[in-house]
Formats: sequence, C-alpha cells, structure tokens
Amino acid sequence: MSKNTLPAVWLLILLIALPQISETAYAPSLPDIANYMSVSESIAEYTLTVFLLGFALGTLFWGKVSDRFGRRPCMLISLCIFAFGCVGCYFSSSIEMLLTFRFIQAFGGSTGSVLGQAICRDAFHGSQRGKVFSTVGSLIAFSPAIGAALGGMIDQLFGWTAIFVFLIIASLLTLIVTCIYLPETHIPSSVSLVSIRHTAWKMLRDKHVLACGFLVGAANGIAISYYAEGSFYLIEMLGLSPWEYGISFLGAACAGAIGGYISRRLQDHMTPIMIIRRGTGLILLGSTIFAIMTLVLALAEVGQVASIILTLASMMIITAGISMSIPNVLSFALENYKHAIGTASSLFGFYYYNIIALFFLWNGVVAQWYLAAYAILPLGNCYFFLDCIRKVHK
Repeated sequence: MSKNTLPAVWLLILLIALPQISETAYAPSLPDIANYMSVSESIAEYTLTVFLLGFALGTLFWGKVSDRFGRRPCMLISLCIFAFGCVGCYFSSSIEMLLTFRFIQAFGGSTGSVLGQAICRDAFHGSQRGKVFSTVGSLIAFSPAIGAALGGMIDQLFGWTAIFVFLIIASLLTLIVTCIYLPETHIPSSVSLVSIRHTAWKMLRDKHVLACGFLVGAANGIAISYYAEGSFYLIEMLGLSPWEYGISFLGAACAGAIGGYISRRLQDHMTPIMIIRRGTGLILLGSTIFAIMTLVLALAEVGQVASIILTLASMMIITAGISMSIPNVLSFALENYKHAIGTASSLFGFYYYNIIALFFLWNGVVAQWYLAAYAILPLGNCYFFLDCIRKVHK
C-alpha cells in the first residue's frame, strides 16, 4: 500500500477511542441513573453489560461484512448507527429503553475496535505495525480519562442525559472526518459461509489465538470492572463528586501513556513476548496492592484519603501494564489469518468481548461491590494472564 493511501494514525486513534469515551463518560453517572430510574445499582450496571454484549455482536458482524464490502463503507454506516443509539439513550425514559439503545450504540461503536485493528493490519506490517499499535495504545490510554472527566463534569453541571448530547455531537463530527480522510485499505471480495466457518473452526483450535484473546479480555475485564464499580466505590463510599471521580482517571491515563511509550521504545530490541511478560508483571503488582488495600487495610479502617491514594496508585500500575502488554498482543495475535483479516478480527473481537462481559457479570453477581470479591477479580485475571503467556510462548 502506498504511503499516500495509508490511514492517518490520528484518525485511527479517534475511531478506536470514541466507543471507549462513550463508555467511561457514562460511568460517573451510574449512581444518578440508578436513582433517576428507581432501580438498584446492579440493574444500573446492566447498562454496561448490555453495552459489552452489543459490542461483542458488533465485532462479529462488522469484520465479516467489511471483508466483502470494504472497511470504509462499514465504518461510515456504523457511525450513523452509533449516533442513532446515542439519540435513543438521550430520550430514554425507562431502564428498558436505555438498555435497548445502549445495545444499539455499542453495536455501531464496535467498528472502532474491530475495523480500527483490521485497518492497522491491512496497512502496516512487521515492526512498523507493532509501533503503530503501541502509539495508538498509548494515546488511547487517555480516552477513558477524557471520557470520565467530561462525563463527570457534564453530569454535575447539566445532568446525566446531557452526556449523550456530547456523544451525539462527537459521533457526527467523527463521521464527517472519517468520510473525508479515511481511505479504503482492503479490496472487497466475496466471503463464503464455508470460509467463515473454516476460519472460526481454525481459530477455535488455535491455542495462540485463544491465549491472546483471553489476555485482551482479562485485561479489559479489570478495566471495565473498575469503571463500573469505581463510581459507586469512590463516589458513594469515599465521598468523591462525579467531577472528582472523572479527574481521578487522569493519573491512570498518564500511566497508560507511559506504558505505551515504554512498549514502543522496547520494540527495537525486545520481542513482543518479552514486553508482554513485563506488562503482565505490572498488572500482577498493581492487583496485589489493590487486594492488600481492600482486604487488609480496609478492615483496619484506614482513612479516606489513604484509601483513595492507594486505589488510584494501584490502578495506575495496572493501567501501565495493560498499555504495555495488550497492544503487542493485538499486533501479532492474527498473524496467520491475513487471507481473511476482517473475518478473523471480528471473530477474535467477539471472543474477547464475551470474555469481558463474563468477567463483568461475574463481578456484578458474585461481588455485589464488596471489596474483598472485587480484589479477587484482578488477582484471578492475572493468574490466567501468566498462564496464557506460557501457552503463547510455546
């Protein structure tokens, strides 16, 4: 592919970051939504679960369709669906209506993840692809903080429904920019049902793909659990305002950017496996700190300020580790599926988003936001992280 038709990295960042912003912008409002809709906290959190399920189904759909019709038209159509979902969320008057339009929003927004990755795999190769993934990953680390900070500020000033006005405007601007600047990176071809089944069956038997998908799913399971439960923990239990809660993400965002920068610098003299091992080590360290804080220090009635500091510090370490490891996993996970990268990307995304949803459901059903159970989640994830690393290395 000529340099003139290469997609701009800033545009890929925008497309991948938009659905993440839409998720974290919503997180500070969960307590307000629970009160407004007169539902329990766990029911309010189901709006995030539905979002994840819609995302999973969207990745399964858009990647396959983009192999046949191209990345660009699918991206444009999906952004329209995302905007429609945001409009529906704004006008929602019941929890059932909100759940429905959150699903639609996620189904459209899922292209940012699956097609953003597919476009990177179409356009970039070798170590260049690894650097692009690391660059995108380090800068996208700021999107949860941007979303949470803006969401907290908007909620505090104008109410939670105004968040969806912001998302409607953001989606329409992204649609215009994509229409102008996104080139087609894939030559459309007919993808038969047999080839899709063959690809799915091949991936199900591929331990490398299964391990990589679990790594991505477990990492995002940690992050999503924090976004969902952190709003109740830091706002209702530790007394932060929605705005302060949103600002608290800036530390994690900076740590994520640093992790991505370190990963990018290590590309020239370390293998992806070596970088992933170091990243997962940081995740385990941060999870251990968080577990000690919640299981031991919380029982000792440590002060409010100390609890907040330890929580944020542990999440900064975890986020840095995620930013080091996950871009490298995504870069080489589908190396053997270049013949149908869109279909493979969609199946891969469907797999790891279902893992994210399962971890999130487990946390909601079992933990019910009790600190001990929440601490066990990241520790359990890290055990599987390291186990999967060994499988990938083999």
